[in-house]
Amino acid sequence: MHKKLTITVDEAVYDGLYKTIGPRKISRFVQELVRPYVVRPDLDSAYAEMALDNKRENEALEWAEATFKDIASEKT
Repeated sequence: MHKKLTITVDEAVYDGLYKTIGPRKISRFVQELVRPYVVRPDLDSAYAEMALDNKRENEALEWAEATFKDIASEKT
């Protein structure tokens, strides 16, 4: 479902959007630009699903252990 939203922008911003993005494409451009900031994924379920992937978890553990070894051998 779509909702109509009226916003006010500076004339130069509007002209730039119209010239750069094109007519009848501004709404989609703004939506795609704003979406990551306002529509949050369900991270708890995503992390739980990732944790069920044993191969991925083992690779992550190996990477983490190798990183700790690298840090331990660094001279300060």
